[in-house]
Amino acid sequence: MSALRVTAERLTILDHPDADALELAQVGLYRAVVAKGAYRTGEFAVYIPEQSVLPDALIGELGLTGRLAGSRRNRVRAVRLRGELSQGIVCRPGALDGVDLERAAADDTDFADLLEIVKWVPPVPVSMSGDVDAAPDLLPWIDIENLKRYPDVFAPGDLVTVTEKLHGTACCLTYHASSGRVQVTSKGLGARQLALREADGNLYWRAVRGHGLPAVAAALADRLGADRIGIFGEVYGKGVQDLGYGTDAGAGLPGFAAFDVCADLGGRLRWYDPADLLDGELPLVPRLFHGPFDLATVLALAAGTETVSGRDLHIREGVVVRTADGKYSPRIGGRAVAKVVGDAYLTRKGGTEYE
Repeated sequence: MSALRVTAERLTILDHPDADALELAQVGLYRAVVAKGAYRTGEFAVYIPEQSVLPDALIGELGLTGRLAGSRRNRVRAVRLRGELSQGIVCRPGALDGVDLERAAADDTDFADLLEIVKWVPPVPVSMSGDVDAAPDLLPWIDIENLKRYPDVFAPGDLVTVTEKLHGTACCLTYHASSGRVQVTSKGLGARQLALREADGNLYWRAVRGHGLPAVAAALADRLGADRIGIFGEVYGKGVQDLGYGTDAGAGLPGFAAFDVCADLGGRLRWYDPADLLDGELPLVPRLFHGPFDLATVLALAAGTETVSGRDLHIREGVVVRTADGKYSPRIGGRAVAKVVGDAYLTRKGGTEYE
C-alpha cells in the first residue's frame, strides 16, 4: 500500500458519459464521480484516497452513511457508478471552511489528522504473524505511490522497466555479511523496525528457507562487497491472498518472486534490478516491458490476466514501473518507482489485502 495523505488538489471536471446528473472530477489520473455542477475545472477541493477510514461525523456530513465499504461502512474503496470507475472522494469538509485550499495544495498540506482519517490496515492471518524482535538495522521496503496520483514521476522517454505486480505479501530479507545473520520481516513490520523470529509455521520463513534466500544473499554480498544485502519479493499462493496463481501456500511451498535488491556499500544504499543479479538464482516477478516510458502503454499493461502461473488463471493486480537507472524523483521524494493497479482488480468481489 502507498502512504495515506489527504490533500487539496486542483480539479479537472469531465462529463460522465452515462449519467446526466453526475460528472467526473479528475485528480492526477484518478477520477471520482461527483454531483453535476458541484465543482468546476480549476477549482480546488480535498481528495480522500482509497483505503481511507473515515470518522462517522464526516461520513454523515458527506451523505455517505451506509454507502462505504467494510463491516462498519466507513472505508473508501474503488467502485463503479453508472459504469465509470470512481476512486476516492472529492469534497470540501466543513472542518476546512475558511482554509485556502489553493495555498494548501501549493504547500502539499496533509489534512488526514485534522479530519481524523486513518489508513485501513487489514487483520493479519496467524500464518503471516508471529513473535517479533526490535530490528533497527533492517533494510526495509518502501511504500510505492500510485502513478495515477503522481503521473509526472516519469518523463516521456525515460528508460523504464515494467513488471507485473503480484497479489501476495511482501517478504523482506536482510543479510548481514559480517555475522551471517539473517533477518526476515514483512513490509508492515519492517516499517516499524521489527523482525520475525524464525518459526516453522511462519509463512515468510517458510518461503525464505524453501527458496534458499540466505545462501543467495550471502553469495551476493560477497560478489558486491556489501555489508548488508536486502532481497525483497512477493510471497504468494492460496491461503495468502484471494489470488493464488495456482500455488497452494498452505499445503506446500509458498510461491516467491523477487522484485528488488538493495546493497549497503559502506553506508551507501544502492538499488538493483533483480533481473541483473538474480536471474537463474531465484524466481523473479514477470517483466512485461523494458523501454521508453509511455503512459498509455503502462496503463494498458495494468489490465488483463496474470502471467505468473502460465495459465491465465485470474486477473492481473497491476504493474510496477521503475527507471532503469534508479534515478531520484523530487515529485515523490525518493526513487522513481510507481504502481498502477488494474480497474478489474480494484472492483473484484471478496478481495483480501493483507500486508
